[in-house]
Amino acid sequence: MEMRKVNKSLQLTQEESESVSQLVIPAKGYGESSFYEAFALRGIRLDRVEPGVLVVCSFKDRSGNLANGAIANLVDIVGAAVAYVPGQSLNVSVDISISYISTAKLHDELEITSRMLGRVGGCSGTIVILRNKTTGEIIAEGRHSLFRSHVGPIPKL
Repeated sequence: MEMRKVNKSLQLTQEESESVSQLVIPAKGYGESSFYEAFALRGIRLDRVEPGVLVVCSFKDRSGNLANGAIANLVDIVGAAVAYVPGQSLNVSVDISISYISTAKLHDELEITSRMLGRVGGCSGTIVILRNKTTGEIIAEGRHSLFRSHVGPIPKL
């Protein structure tokens, strides 16, 4: 009985189905941002970059408490940014571990710092710390392991 209620609540109406079918999301080319990435990164300001060493960003929460999934997304994206090497194939996330320490409140400005912990061959490790920019309170700390299957310039097809 409960499962039928759940299934019914998840069904789209005809109008909802037609609205979704009209969405056009173009395929992304190599090195281009996807719709998801552009949406996820909206509002993030890049403050400082030391390629391969450090990335520092700022973000102002405008929606209330920042959800754990949003924090995980920030750890993923900003952690990968510090491991990015121009001209080489992109990294793939292998493992992400996050400690949620506090919460971000509405209108808190956050500082997101990603540091490279190390790189061996195609494997990289980063640490990402989200903190309240005003109080210095740590909101979350994440460790991000990445792998690049091809080290060196991207082969031409």
